[in-house]
Order: sequence, then structure tokens, then C-alpha cells
Amino acid sequence: MAHTFLSPQTDEDFTKARNKALFNELQHLLNPEEARLISLGEVKKLLKPNNEVYKGMQTVPIELIVGSEGRYNDFDNHFLPKSNFLKSRWERVDLAHYQDITLPPISLYELGGLYFVRDGNHRVSVAKAQGIEFIDAEVVSLQSEIRLKPSTSKEQMIKQVIEYEKRLFYTETNFGDITDFWCLDFTTPGQYDVIYNHILCHKYYMNEHLKDEIDMEDAVRAWFENVYKPVIDVIESRRILKSFKGRTRSDLYVFLIKYWDEVKQKYGNDFTLDKAADDFSRQYKTNFFVKFIKNMLAKHRLLKK
Repeated sequence: MAHTFLSPQTDEDFTKARNKALFNELQHLLNPEEARLISLGEVKKLLKPNNEVYKGMQTVPIELIVGSEGRYNDFDNHFLPKSNFLKSRWERVDLAHYQDITLPPISLYELGGLYFVRDGNHRVSVAKAQGIEFIDAEVVSLQSEIRLKPSTSKEQMIKQVIEYEKRLFYTETNFGDITDFWCLDFTTPGQYDVIYNHILCHKYYMNEHLKDEIDMEDAVRAWFENVYKPVIDVIESRRILKSFKGRTRSDLYVFLIKYWDEVKQKYGNDFTLDKAADDFSRQYKTNFFVKFIKNMLAKHRLLKK
């Protein structure tokens, strides 16, 4: 009799959860990535954990479970079910909740202070739908120095990683105090390591012509004044940043330096920064125009259908 009574309830619960997922999808129609459940694999690429530590059984706050190892396409960023094929299993878990049946602990990976489901995605989904705050789990920790705040999208995590990298770079190099420049900002992770290597290379070339080796503070100051600022001046004089919406001047510095290195390998060291900037700007605008035309033609074909 209990099962007969609860079936309509579990059906209603799933329908509510599924409708919320649909509404969430509509809200993020222009940015569908924001509604995706976070993939553990993507976060591992960001944080680059160095080893695993078995933590055993723990009681984990549901709000800190933000992603999945393998089922990130089945649920949205709030662990709501994205497809009706999940219904049968989802409702069985929901039924166990109403009948006070204790289910086995779920399995989680911990990374950066957040949790990702190894096994038990349906149980997490039902727990969130039912407003449950804690869940028992067997936890394996992936070791990383970076600690993350609860996030519902990969983009938010990327911003946190970049903020961490900036704090680390400014602290270890004393960059802000040396240059009085606090706006070395990037939109992708890993760029502060690129800048640090540029400073080390600049220091190496400076030391080639000096009797006594310069210290890191002088190298930072020299790189900023003699490399970074002149490249930024070239970027601003050609208004290249206007063609790269959402990017920063420091992003463009890295892009242009990389492009300049490539063309010098092809045409020789006499290929100047000004030439590289003009060529870089022209090529990007050409590629942008080609992409624009292709998109317009594709839309036109769709309209004809």
C-alpha cells in the first residue's frame, strides 16, 4: 500500500525537478555552458592535483557537491535531471527517501575543497531536490594548493583559479610594489607562469652584458619598463584590443609576443614588433570577417529550409 501511495508523489517530485531543469536551461539559452554540471576532468586540468589521499567515510555538505566524474551530461549545474530516461532510477531513490530506507554511501572526489561524484549521482540529485543538507560519502581527496568557493559553473571556477594565480604571482615576485602596477590581469589560467618565464628570460639576456648578476627586483622592473609597456603601447596605438572583446591588455601582450616569436622564426629576427602587430591585427580581422560571412551564409541556408 505504501508503494501505491508514494508512486504519485515520486512522479510529482521528478516532474518538478525535470521542469526546473528545463527552466534553468531556458534561462541560460544564450550561455548554455553556465547551466552544465561541472566535469571533474575539466577541474583537474585547471588545478592539476599532484596525488590522491583516501579520506574514508565522511558526512559531506550537499552544497559542496558541485560536479561529477562521468555523469555531468545527465544533470544540470544544480544536479537537476536533464532527461526523462533518468526517471525510473531517480524515483526509486526518491521512494527510498520517503520510506526511510538507508542507501549505501555515495563515492566522492574532493578537489580544492569541493566535491565531485564518482558514484551516486541520482542520490545527490534527489537529496538536493528534497532539501537534504548532508550526505554520507566515501571520499578520495585529490591534493591541490588551490581552495575553491562553491561554484555552479566552470567559468566561475576559472575566475577563482586566475585570482589565486595572480595573488601567488604578486606575492612571490613583489610585482605590484616594484612596478606600482596592479592590473596585470588575464582571462585564462596559466598566464602568470608565462609572464614569470618572460621575466626570467629578460633577466638572462640582461646578465649576458653585465659583470655582476642583477637581482630579481631589477629584472622585474626592467621587463615591465622595457618589454611589457612598449608592447602594450603598440597594442593601444593600433587599437587591437577592440577586436578581442572580453580580453585584457595583458592577454594581448601574451598573444602578440607569441605571434612575434613565430614570425621571427619564419622571417628572421629583423621582423620588427610593429610589423608583427600590423600583421597580427590584419590576420585576426581577416579571420573574423571570414567567420562572420560563414555564419551569415549558414543562417541564410537555415532560413531557406
